[in-house]
Amino acid sequence: MISPRRFLPALTTLLAFGVLSLTAFAQIPGVKMPPANDGKLRIIAFGAHPDDCEIQVSGAAARWAKQGHHVLFVSVTNGDIGHWREAGGPLALRRKAEVDQAHKILGIQGVVLDNHDGELEPTLENRRTLTRLIRQWNADLVLGPRTNDYHPDHRYTGVLVQDAAFMVTVPFFCPDVPAMTKNPVFMYYTDRFQKPAPSRADVIVAIDAVLDLKLDALGVMISQFAEGGANGNASLYPADPAGQKQRQRQVRENFSRRFSATAVRFSKELAAWYPGDEANSVKHAEAFEICEYGTQPDKAGLRRLFPFFK
Repeated sequence: MISPRRFLPALTTLLAFGVLSLTAFAQIPGVKMPPANDGKLRIIAFGAHPDDCEIQVSGAAARWAKQGHHVLFVSVTNGDIGHWREAGGPLALRRKAEVDQAHKILGIQGVVLDNHDGELEPTLENRRTLTRLIRQWNADLVLGPRTNDYHPDHRYTGVLVQDAAFMVTVPFFCPDVPAMTKNPVFMYYTDRFQKPAPSRADVIVAIDAVLDLKLDALGVMISQFAEGGANGNASLYPADPAGQKQRQRQVRENFSRRFSATAVRFSKELAAWYPGDEANSVKHAEAFEICEYGTQPDKAGLRRLFPFFK
């Protein structure tokens, strides 16, 4: 057993100099905290960059928000090299402005952490940061990427979320924020990677009713999609308004096909969640897989977390 005395000298020193208080982390800077015990769900989603959560889960997020539940998106890096033409502080600010606009469209809140894009590592300090955020939000559901992915930032975001899955309940890890007495459910976004195992759909959510909201939110992130992000070029988003409108329409259609492909890929799972002819009416969907860490929900538990089914 770890003795509380281990922490007393450091805590006493910090308190004496006003650097830390027991309520220092009660608030998340820039975020309006939900009222306590309001009976609504609290969902926190992590992505590596300011567009990852928006691609993966903004349809479900919009549906949660419409029901009055509380959704927080966290970008673990600031995205400061995610463009072919610009980088550094100006790009980080531009991407923050874009993602803030997207969150307003969706009716949710967001946080962008100030880690450099392309340089994320699963450090102790980053583990502490994610653990604190999950505790502060008092999350019922935590979402993040799987740990097998082409981008190191995506992989390490997945590792950090997994590493927090137990630590959120450990009292003397980050003792400045009270440990959670309940372990949230942790889940992964779906992806296309096959090794070591393909993505699974433990729950699949129809997003047709909020598809336009999701596409609108993705559409305002011009730097990433219309302009092509890190692998784009000047020809993608021409200067003339007609060319820009055509490109924006192309981006919208591409995303619509992507979310339609999710519904097709997991058609069997879709039928389990939307019985009878209802499944045939679902054209666009998002899918999520239960992480084996954290609370393990049954189907009734999933229905409580995803209150979208008849």
